[in-house]
This record gives sequence, structure tokens and C-alpha cells, in this order.
Amino acid sequence: MSNFVHSVALDKDKCKGCINCIKRCPTEAIRVRNGKARIISERCIDCGECIRVCPNHAKLALYDPLSVLERYEYTVALPAPALYGQFHNLDEIDIILEGLLSIGFDDVFPVASAAELVSDATRKLMASGKLRRPVISSACPAVTRLIRVRFPELIENILPLRAPVEVAAGLAKQRAMEKTGLPADKIGVIFISPCPAKRTAARMPLVMETSAIDAVVAIKEVYPKLLAVMRPQDDSDDGLNDSGRIGVGWGSSGGEAAALLKESYLAADGIENVIKVLEDLEDEKLGELDFIELNACAAGCVGGVLTVENPYIARTRLKKLRKYLPVACNRLGDSIPEDMGFQNELEPMPIMQFDNDIRKSMEIMRSVSSFLATLPGLDCGSCGAPSCRAFAEDVVTGFATESDCVFKYRDQLKSTGEGTYLPPPFRTPEKPGNDAT
Repeated sequence: MSNFVHSVALDKDKCKGCINCIKRCPTEAIRVRNGKARIISERCIDCGECIRVCPNHAKLALYDPLSVLERYEYTVALPAPALYGQFHNLDEIDIILEGLLSIGFDDVFPVASAAELVSDATRKLMASGKLRRPVISSACPAVTRLIRVRFPELIENILPLRAPVEVAAGLAKQRAMEKTGLPADKIGVIFISPCPAKRTAARMPLVMETSAIDAVVAIKEVYPKLLAVMRPQDDSDDGLNDSGRIGVGWGSSGGEAAALLKESYLAADGIENVIKVLEDLEDEKLGELDFIELNACAAGCVGGVLTVENPYIARTRLKKLRKYLPVACNRLGDSIPEDMGFQNELEPMPIMQFDNDIRKSMEIMRSVSSFLATLPGLDCGSCGAPSCRAFAEDVVTGFATESDCVFKYRDQLKSTGEGTYLPPPFRTPEKPGNDAT
């Protein structure tokens, strides 16, 4: 477990032991034991769904403080397109970019610019006919990790291109080194993120040896500071924005897919909808599609837990902001740069494998199925596991006991003669004349 890096954590002092989180976790990564939730590191994909549903605010997202700027001699901000949708009546992206310079950054490199390069690379790859259809976007790290955990047979469908933020980070670092003459370790490339999954992707990259992102700060931390310094732009100001409709569109669901200029695509957002699409794809129901864009957050990146605005309002704002932008401002040459592709092969995460020995694993599976047949099948969650199946696995592998199931515990009390007492008002009234005289 120590090899895992995560950006969703538990505040045990706030946890009340309710089961809201275990019922909504897409990978069954949470258990409630001894009155407190526990996150299973191997299963967690940092989607942030538990943060959304926890009524006690016991789940929290981890990110770097804005003071991280002080660690570097030169800093470059990487604003996610979702940042632009947080502000009311914003009509110029340059207002945001200039504001980032005002709060302490030395330079900015919009992730939307790199998104246009990724869109161009995707079009080239799909035109080559070498990709397994339908192609699944690799932009959302929570979805990529979900596929590794629950749908490993779909790994071959994942687009073998790095996410726009990684492309942006590499280009920003190189530009800053050329501009300043400083070595890479003196330059801080800092992503302004809408979600914790992207921080995890930077800290523990799956398809690269190391990430070019040095720190990840939250949109909600930058937002109030930007409000204090934002000002209208003069016509004489040199614009910092070099992205168009395609790049900015990546901030909300459907933007990446629409940039492919194809009609045969599907865009789904929200983790439950994503799972339904992946299940249908696994069942070979979506073979007529060319491309599938999946976002774990509702409405896309604008729905991340590190944002401040209602995701659907933010999506509408992005749509309005894109209206008068050029279609795109960034294109590749004739070929795709090698550093835009996967450096490492994406491997499945075999969390459902009980033992390395296939025979032992099969024996455990039979034991799980046998014990599962004795359970009520209600998936009530009272045992601290999200389903009866998960509880059966926990019992067989030693992470829970049979008595954790309230129905099993009741049966045990009955079998020992201790389960006959019912508290008032449910106790059967005693009949007259039963008292000894």
C-alpha cells in the first residue's frame, strides 16, 4: 500500500461511520469498520465521489498550497479550461491570465492550448486506422484508473496520448528554460486543478516515468485571489491567450469529442453514467462508435470537487466565452511528437485477484460464492461493506467477521437462546395469572 499516492483522504475525527460513501464509491474502495470509514488504497481512483456525498465533510481533497510558488525562482501557471467557467460576466480569457501574473506567477501556459494539440494528434491517430475502436479518451485520470480496476479488458481501447495538462507542462517547462536560462529544478510548473485525480496523476503517473508538473493547486484556492486583482483589458494590451474554441471546450463534457469533427461519438459525464457506458462497451453494444469521451465529474471538469461554481452554470459560461474565439490556435506539423504518447504501457490493476496461485484463487472464489449464498442479498451496507458480495469477500479473506452482518448476528443470538428478548413496545405482553404467588 505504501507504493500508492492518493489525493483523497479521510478525517477520522469528522467521520460518523455512516455508509453514504461506501454505497457511492465506484470501485468499492471504502469500508466502515469500528465506526469509522477506511479507504482501501489499492482500489481508490481519487474520483472524489466520496467527498461529494459525505454529509460530515470527513473526506477531503489534498492539494498544494499557493505558497508553493516560493519554492521556485520562476513559476508558470497552467490554468485548466474549467477555471474560466467560474467567473460571472467574463468576456475575455486574458483577464484571468493577467490575474494569475498579478497574484505571483511569472508566466502562464493555458492547458487549453495543449488540448488543441492533443485534439490534432487524436485526429491524426484515428485517421491512421491503427487504434482499436471505439477509442476511449485518456484525458480523465479517474476514468483511466477506473478502467484499470474494473474494466481491464478495455485498456486497449484507451487513446495512447498523454493528457493535455502533461503536454502543457512539458512545453511550459521547456519554454521557461529557454527564456530564463534556469535549470528545470528552479522552475515550478504549477497546475490549477479542478479535481484531486489530476494531482494523483501528477504524483503517481501511470504512463510516464515522471510528470513535468511540479505542484497542483486548487481552483477554489486561486479563485478568491483572482477576484481581487482581475481588471478589464485595454485594447493595447498584448493578449496572453492563444487557444480557441476547441481548447476551451475541453473544460466541459463533449468538448474533446466535438473537436474530432466526427459525428460518431459519445460523451458521458458523472461516474455512474461512465460505468454504465463502460459496461455497455464491455458487452459490445457500442461498436458503431468511433470515439467515447468519459468524464468522472458531472458536466466534465467544471464539475470537479475543487471548483467553486455550479458545474452546469460553469458549462454555460464556457459556451458563451467560446462564442467569439477562433476555432483553434494550435496545430501540429505532419507528425505527432514522440513525447505526446505513452512512455509506459498501461497495465491492469488486478484487485480482484485473491492469490497469485490460480488454484488457491479459485478455491477462495468458491468459498466466497458459498458464503454469499447464505447472506440475505439486500446490499444494505450495515456490515460496513457496499454489497453482500463485497462483505463475503471480506469475510473469506479475513477482513471482516460473519457477525458484522446484522442478519447473521441475529441468527447467532437466536441459536444461543439470547435473541428472544424484544424491547418495549414490541415485547409480547404477559398473560394474566402468569405471576407466581
